[in-house]
Amino acid sequence: MVIAVVALILCVLLGGFLLSPRHLKSAQRDNTHSYATVKKVSQVYTKSEVSLHNKRTDCWVIIKEKVYDITSYVEEHPGGDAILNHAGDDSTEGFYGPQHATRVFDMIDDFYIGELEK
Repeated sequence: MVIAVVALILCVLLGGFLLSPRHLKSAQRDNTHSYATVKKVSQVYTKSEVSLHNKRTDCWVIIKEKVYDITSYVEEHPGGDAILNHAGDDSTEGFYGPQHATRVFDMIDDFYIGELEK
């Protein structure tokens, strides 16, 4: 019985530590740091480089001067082949069209690969 009580107390203390605001802030800071590091080493692409990626099996788009490799999303796109209308080109206008739910703005970051050369 004593062992069970001690084990329960240890679990509560360990759970309290893992869920403490200090520990969560540290973990959050680490995630932010890794994302920032990834962004710093991003590639710069010319418009002509992006234009080569204009197929269903190799699809890049430009949205607000940023380059995204959306190849893995093409088949999942709820709008079907409409996503290919601007493959290898600037898709900013279509991306911000009324047909997109707000969640698309969060999803796009997963496909970010670099910046468009200015």
